Amino acid sequence: MGQKVHPTGFRLAVSRNWNSRWYADDKNFGSLLHEDVKVREYLKRKLKNASVGRVVIERPAKTARITIHTARPGVVIGKGGDDIAQLNADLQRLMSVPVHVGIEEIRKPEIDAQLIADSIAQQLEKRIMFRRAMKRAISNAMRAGAKGIRIASSGRLNGIEIARTEWYREGRVPLHTLRAIIDYATSEAETTYGIIGIKVWVYRGDLLPNGELPPELATPAEDDRRARRRPRGDRPESRRRRRRPAAAQQNQQADTAAEAKGE
Repeated sequence: MGQKVHPTGFRLAVSRNWNSRWYADDKNFGSLLHEDVKVREYLKRKLKNASVGRVVIERPAKTARITIHTARPGVVIGKGGDDIAQLNADLQRLMSVPVHVGIEEIRKPEIDAQLIADSIAQQLEKRIMFRRAMKRAISNAMRAGAKGIRIASSGRLNGIEIARTEWYREGRVPLHTLRAIIDYATSEAETTYGIIGIKVWVYRGDLLPNGELPPELATPAEDDRRARRRPRGDRPESRRRRRRPAAAQQNQQADTAAEAKGE
């Protein structure tokens, strides 16, 4: 049975870059990698409500540079910069080297795969229907300029006895096209029935020959937004208009019959 390769690892050095950017010999590689894992786990706990999408760790010349990509930089910085100073001190104590913490704002959180997965997980923990959460995330991503998105949820959905997997997709998600920019992320929702896993694939567009994203893919055109809007309900508006005169005629006949009985 065929299995899918990890979209991020498949595109490293082609259209994606590493989240840990440093070199080490065989003796120190394991300890530094374990240190990166501890730093990411600490930041995940510390900045749980800060909408952190990605953490990049660099180690230039016996120092560490940590870049936090977040949709809410004000929450990370804190009032007067107190939170970022405390965060810097904790990371320096954890890594035992001078640490510089940088913050980059995520301009479009609607098309960031990690933020989408975390948002769906939080909604599932609040007992929101998984279908509603997934469809809402898909519509927001397509409206924000994504070329395609796929979301899969696995586990005891809605508290059923047997675990299953359900997924929804809109647009194109070319997983085997190396020039395609695929943002992939996972998250877990801890519900009363057990853990539900969420996977998100977001297709943002194709790379140009110079390695840059075309400017027209950054924001959706106004015509595309209007084209996605569909009439409410299962029946078209024209059919409802045709049936209105017949319904009015039936109501008039019923009123006439009632008046005749009253006389």
